[in-house]
Parts: sequence; C-alpha cells; structure tokens
Amino acid sequence: MVSEKKVHNVEAAKADANMLEYREGANWNVDAEFELMERQLAEADKVKPWLSIEVNFTQPKYFTWLLVVFASMGGLLSGLDQSLISGANVYMPTDLGLDSSRSSLVDSAMPLGAVGGALLLSPVNEWVGRRNAIMVACFLYTIGAALEAGAINFAMMMVGRLILGAGLGLEGGTVPVYLAECVTSNLRGRLVSLYQFNIALGEVLGYAVAAIFINVNYGWRYILGSSLIFSTIMWIGLVYLPESPRFLMHKGKTVEAYSIWKRIRDINQMEAKLEFFSMKQSAEEERIEESRAKGRMAWLDFFTVPRCRRAIVYANIMIFLGQFTGVNAILYYMSVLMNQIGFSKTNGVFMSLVGGGSLLLGTIPALLWVDKTGRRFWAIVTLPGFFIGLLLVGFSYLIPISNLAAAEGCYLTGMILYMAFFGSYACLTWVIPAEVYPTYLRSYGMTTSDAMLFLCAFVVTYNFTRMEEAMSRIGLTLGFYGGIAVLGWFYQILFMPETKDKTLEEIDIVFSQPTGELVRQNLHNSVETMKDLAHFRFRKVAFGEESVKAKEAEGEA
Repeated sequence: MVSEKKVHNVEAAKADANMLEYREGANWNVDAEFELMERQLAEADKVKPWLSIEVNFTQPKYFTWLLVVFASMGGLLSGLDQSLISGANVYMPTDLGLDSSRSSLVDSAMPLGAVGGALLLSPVNEWVGRRNAIMVACFLYTIGAALEAGAINFAMMMVGRLILGAGLGLEGGTVPVYLAECVTSNLRGRLVSLYQFNIALGEVLGYAVAAIFINVNYGWRYILGSSLIFSTIMWIGLVYLPESPRFLMHKGKTVEAYSIWKRIRDINQMEAKLEFFSMKQSAEEERIEESRAKGRMAWLDFFTVPRCRRAIVYANIMIFLGQFTGVNAILYYMSVLMNQIGFSKTNGVFMSLVGGGSLLLGTIPALLWVDKTGRRFWAIVTLPGFFIGLLLVGFSYLIPISNLAAAEGCYLTGMILYMAFFGSYACLTWVIPAEVYPTYLRSYGMTTSDAMLFLCAFVVTYNFTRMEEAMSRIGLTLGFYGGIAVLGWFYQILFMPETKDKTLEEIDIVFSQPTGELVRQNLHNSVETMKDLAHFRFRKVAFGEESVKAKEAEGEA
C-alpha cells in the first residue's frame, strides 16, 4: 500500500523537488547578488518616471494597502460601467429611437470594444508598461462615458460604448497582471480576487445609480455619465503607484526593478531575497531564449513550446466556461428579465440590486479562502452551484403566470444562487490568467485571455434574444448554459493544476510537466478526495493535508 502511494505521488513530487532544489541553489548566491544590487543602485542615476510621484513606504504592507485601494478603483469602475446599461435600457432606447436590433448592438458594443482594447493590451503594455497602460485605459473610460452621456443618436452612443469598451479591455487585462506581479504569493490569489469583488461592488453601485435616476427626466444620461467621477479619481491615484518590478526586469532594467522591490518587500527577509533572485534568473533565461529566437515572433511560443501552450489553453478554457454560462447576458438584461417574469419596469430596476448584491456577496468567500483552499478546490465546488441556480431559473418559466408569486420566488432564488456561485468562480477567471503565463509572454497571454473574455461576452450578449427565441427560455438557461457548467465541471476535475502558494517562477515548473502526468495526478487526487469525504475529513479536502497536520501539531502543543 505504501509503495503504491509512492508510485502515485512520484510525478506530483517532482515539481516540488525541482522547486526546492532551485531555491536551495539560490541560497548560495543570494547575499552576494544583493550586495551587487546595492552598489549598482548607489551608482545609478535616478530617472523619474513620467507623471509619477514617488512614495517611500516605511513598511512594505503600506504598499499592499495602496494596491488594495487601486484594485478597488479598477474593479469598481469596470463593474460600474458594465451594469449601468441595465438601468439605462429602460428609457434610453425610446429616447434615441432605437429598434430592438440597434438596442442589442448598443448593449453588446462595450464587450465588442473591449475585444479591441484587449488587442491593444500587449503592444501598450510592452511599450509603456503596466502602470501607464492603466492610465491610458482611464483616459478611454472618461472619453467613452462623456460620449454616452451626451449621445443624441445611435452613432454617437455606439462610438461612446466602443471607446468605453476599449478602456475596459485594456484595464481589465492589465490590472490583474499588475497585482500578480507585485504582491507576495500568499496574497496573490486574495488580492486579484479582490479585483473581482470590486467588479461586483461596482455592478451593485451601477444598479443603485440606476435606481436613483430612473424616474428623473433623461435620467439615463446621468446614469451613463456617472463613471466619469471614478475614472478621474483612479487616474489621479495611479500617479502614486510604481511600475511592476517584474516588467522592469523583463525589459532588462534590473537596478530600477531592485529599487522598487526594496519599497514593496522587506528585503531583510530571506524569502524576499530568494524571490527577487529567482525572478532575475528567470528573466535572464527568458532573454537568452528570446535571443536564440531572434527574428521570430515571441508569441509563436504559444504554439511551439508545450509549457506556454498548456498555459494559454488552460487559461482561456477557464474564461470560456465563465462567460458561456450566461452571466453577462443576465447582467446586461437583468432589468428586462425581471420585467419578463412579472415585475414592473421600475421594480425590475430595483430588483436588479438583488442579483447584483448576490454576485457581490458570492465573491467574499473566494476573497477570504482562495489562497487557503486553492484554485482547483474552488472551481470544482462552485460550478455545480451554477447548474442548481440555472435549474431554478429555468423552472420558474414553467410556472403559470396565474401563480406569479411562485414564479417570482423561484426565479429570484435561482438568480441569487447563480450569481452568488458565479461571484466566487469569477475570481478565478482573473487570478488564473494573471499567474499562469511566463513573464516574457504575460502581456501576450493576457491579450488572448482578455480578448476571449470580452469576445465571449459579446457573443453571449448580442445573441441572447435570438437564442432565447430559438431555444425557449428554459432551453437556453438550463440546456445551453447549464450544460456548459456540467461539462466544465468534468474538465476542471481532470485538467486543472493547483497554483496556490507558488511564486510566478515556480508556476513555470508546474506547467512544464506533461498534460498526461497532470491528469493522472488529478485522477488520483480525486479518488483520495472521495475517500476523505466518505470518512468526513472535510478540513483535509478543503485546506489540504498540511493544514490538518498543522492543526494536529497545534493541538499537541
């Protein structure tokens, strides 16, 4: 029995052994490396970045707090702009004289523009860096919102929505990468998840703004123009943030990266020194690979290098699963859907707060525990919740209109469950792409993931009414969206690796193992999980064997 367990765990232990060997090897050189960095930093001429105010933190945790505020603003603005259209849809199409086809185009123009913004992500990130790319996104947000608020016809509204979407695509793909490259591995999942929490908070705020202005004459202009305030505040806040040290390292600016590293990490701790050293080594190896492939486009590695290919396939399937379970169609049409089930137009806007609030509350468990339980556990637990919620939504359409209270109750229960579970899963659709790509391909990888997210959102949103007519309401919600949730659940069980508590450089090793080995590990782990569940070892299932041992050691002490 012991030997069988060893056989099963050999491949699983390989990556960890390689990581330990790498880190132990780094211990021999790290102190000398840091002495060299200090000398070079003392000799270097300081060049102040464009539009930047340098803030020196007495403790690295203050920088983390600043990132928390920054993530809050980025996510808040993203969520706000995605939900404001739901309230504006009540009267805006009539005021602008839009038919159903043009109204659908206006609704789906922002995710379509976000695809364009996502395609800008790689060149803008490579040219000006992470921080400045987000500043460009804020500028696009402001221009787009101003055009929306002042729109006098269909064309002007479309242009505003497309520009706003471009800002969303650029910001949405850059902020998670910026966070992932700056924070420590034990906080990475939590802080990137905080971005999704604030997207949900922004969506609730958007529904609240709509509820405030819904009965005001031409209130949809105030609704759509409200995001101007937040984009301006966010742009000002960016002036106080430094560039990502990993991006600077990627560009060969080692001394500049070190000067920022000293501000955001406690370099008296060996862990911080080791992470910087492994980051430097990784960047040097990547530059060697790039020089060997000189004249060849770097993104071709997504096709020719197995480690890169696994990352792009895995990250984009995660995003596809999140979007094709219908969340954006439900968000954009929530007020309309509430009206279909029996709520008045005004009450439909107010009841949209219930769905948005559920999405917000659903992100809280992920925010608290995604770094403790791990990414794989979280995905496998949340996807079945999608299906249960969609099942109830589908059944609500079968309840006769004569029993309106039952139909509304069933619909709202399903909506609350669906949005709550999606809130938890959605955190992973930002965490995973931000951490799985190698540094030299991260902006290219996030371009594909960001474009995939918003392209899927456009397809789902634009085709929602047509699919509803072709499949029926229950066929769309339960058959199509629910079916994808079920297929996705089996995919996660088989193919999802675990990346919690690993530095971005250690994740390279995880994705370097063949897919067949990963599937064997996952099948073995799934069998072990079933055994643990049968014996009521719930803590081990959720938090891992190390957590159980730590708890036992604590009890013995």
